[in-house]
Amino acid sequence: MHGANYRLGHGQVFTRKEYIKGKPQIKIAKFQGGKRGTYQYCVQLSLNEKLQIRHMAIESARLAANKTLEKTTGETGYYSRLRIYPHNLLRENKQIATAGADRISEGMRRAWGKATSLGARVKQGQCIMEHYVNGDAHLEASKKALKGACVKLPGTPTIKVLEWNKESP
Repeated sequence: MHGANYRLGHGQVFTRKEYIKGKPQIKIAKFQGGKRGTYQYCVQLSLNEKLQIRHMAIESARLAANKTLEKTTGETGYYSRLRIYPHNLLRENKQIATAGADRISEGMRRAWGKATSLGARVKQGQCIMEHYVNGDAHLEASKKALKGACVKLPGTPTIKVLEWNKESP
């Protein structure tokens, strides 16, 4: 199954997990990382398109960004947050591809499919991930880390820098 099949969210969102046997586990380990505190800058990663992102892509982007930022700032030099949660169940109607499969499988008749993954629907311009950092050196490291995370996500992202000087939420 390719992520490209689920990039655009069509139709009504299916989020009722209580009706499904064998629902998939969320792959995102943490939604917040680093150390809370007062920071100078907030660096945000947002998407320029309306998309649906699978939970594996969100987790790999989070890992890539936090790992590169942790190398330069240390574990306590930043605070990161994921701003989206994958609620949507994505399902797939798997077809049998062996000899005689046409007699066994039903094709598209009653094609409901099994729940295989989770996804988050993102609006245009919505913030996906943010880093809070101090100092210009850490600001450049955060931009570089988010640029590396952009590779893991679908669509065209934008990185915004905001003056913060507040307690991190």
